[in-house]
This record gives sequence, structure tokens and C-alpha cells, in this order.
Amino acid sequence: MYDAVLFDNDGVLVKPPERDLLRKATRSAFDEFDVDPTDDHLVAVTHSATPDGFREVCEAYGFDPDSFWKARDSAASKIQLREIRAGRTTTYDDIDALSSFERPLGLVSSNQQATVEFMLEYFDLERHFETYYGRPPTVEGIRQKKPNPYFLDRALADIGAETALFVGDSESDVVAADNAGMDSAFIRRPHRTEYELSVEPTYEIEGLSEIFEVLD
Repeated sequence: MYDAVLFDNDGVLVKPPERDLLRKATRSAFDEFDVDPTDDHLVAVTHSATPDGFREVCEAYGFDPDSFWKARDSAASKIQLREIRAGRTTTYDDIDALSSFERPLGLVSSNQQATVEFMLEYFDLERHFETYYGRPPTVEGIRQKKPNPYFLDRALADIGAETALFVGDSESDVVAADNAGMDSAFIRRPHRTEYELSVEPTYEIEGLSEIFEVLD
């Protein structure tokens, strides 16, 4: 049915960092610019930043967009790498399922490319994937991240597949798959117990091993 399987990373393969930690990282970026942001502006560039939300923040404080995004991304990456090295961020217990797939695998994350590369190397996951993408640490990278299908399309082209299943843990993952003309599998990890979708994924699963039932 599917020539390949593509995965999101955070919340699917690797446990996501605590939201308060990312909020702390973003606040440190504002500190670099000597600004005490409103809660709304802090949230706008911490979780699932959008081009419009980011532009609004930069206009409100007179930030140079490139400089501020670099500070924000650098702080977020540093705190994530710290949590991984300290053993507080780990992979999920079913990660070994990746070794049993008989189709090409790819990875598409909205996290920074450098952070994704570090995770794949640190957890010895790179060997499972034909291709993998995070977003570049630039303002343009905000526009290219999911639900934009840009990197899903690139991953599919890299693998040379016509069809793929995309496994993710967020609404933006489901929408990105739809935008790319792919089927989606929403994985309801523990941090998504109460998470409500306003879009319908093709499948809903609770663990990686359930993907094999879909493929069969």
C-alpha cells in the first residue's frame, strides 16, 4: 500500500522536552534584546511559531527578524541538547520497532536541523533512515515547516517513492500529510492523552508496532 514510511521525531520517536523548558529558552532570547515580553508574545515564538505570529512579535519590539530568530533557535537547541545529555529526554520504549520495517524510512521534523541531527546520532537512529529533515535556523525555515508539505515532498523525492504514510503526533502533522497527498497515522503518545484534533487522520495508533498492522 505504501512505498515508504515517514516519521515526525519529537513526540513520536523521542520524548518531547518539557514545555516550560522551551518557554524558559525563549525568554532568554528576549533577555538578549533587553525585552520583557507579554505572555502572548512569549507563547507566539515558543510553541509552533507561525510566520504571522513571529512577524507580529518582531514589529512590536522592533527586532531584526533574522537576529531574533537566531537567538531564539540557539537557546531552544541548547536546552534540548542539555536535557538529552542529562538523560532527561529519551526515546520511547518501542523505538526498536524501527529495525523491523522492510520499507524505506524517512524523518521530517519541525525542530532545528542541527538538533535533529544530534538526536539521531546520540540515540543511534540515523542508520534507520534513508533521509531526514529538520528546518533550517532561519526565518524562511518557519515558512517551510509543517503543515507546509515542503520537507515531506523532499523526503519522498529523496527516497524515490510514490506513496508514503506519515506518522506524527500533532494536528500540523496530519494537515502536512494531507497537503502532501499522503495518508497519516496520528500516534497518541502519553503527552497527547487529552489532545483533540479538528482534522481526521487516516489512522490513529498508540505505538510504533501498530504501524505494521496498517502496512499489512
